[in-house]
Amino acid sequence: LACQRGLLCSLLYPPSRLSATTSLRSYSTSLPEKEESKEEKSQSLTKTESKEVLAADVVSGAPENLKFRTVRVFKPGRTAMQSGTHNTKQWRIDFDILEGGGRWENPLIGWMSSADPVQAIQMKFATKEDAIFFAEKQGWDYYVQEPHKEKFVKKVYADNYKYSPGKLRTIKTK
Repeated sequence: LACQRGLLCSLLYPPSRLSATTSLRSYSTSLPEKEESKEEKSQSLTKTESKEVLAADVVSGAPENLKFRTVRVFKPGRTAMQSGTHNTKQWRIDFDILEGGGRWENPLIGWMSSADPVQAIQMKFATKEDAIFFAEKQGWDYYVQEPHKEKFVKKVYADNYKYSPGKLRTIKTK
């Protein structure tokens, strides 16, 4: 019995007993396994699974009305709150809002409420192909919303202090 508890182990098992058990375990009775050559390893690593679409809706247990829903595959943009790109790396799937899907304005706070349980579900995927494959596997209709390309305009900091004829800019702090 190899003991890894330290003090508790030394109290339970005296040192003479520990050395006897560890020395017995150092000998192996099994035969050495055949090592794979580098070529066999590289062949096993290069084998890729074919992305054959097998319908999962038969065994998924999902309700029948979900089979005919349309989903949107998209890559979210940056939030207006920060300039970081943390949540913009993954592709997502969300369900479209149904026409007449039981939406109403909550009288207490004014938020939109819905009787549709799946309209708030979002699923994340590493690539667009994975998201499309999942939608096809579930039997959902989908459309892809490509991300907008960000236009970067190079600006010079000195332009903030450049003279421009006309009315002066006034900055009020209060």
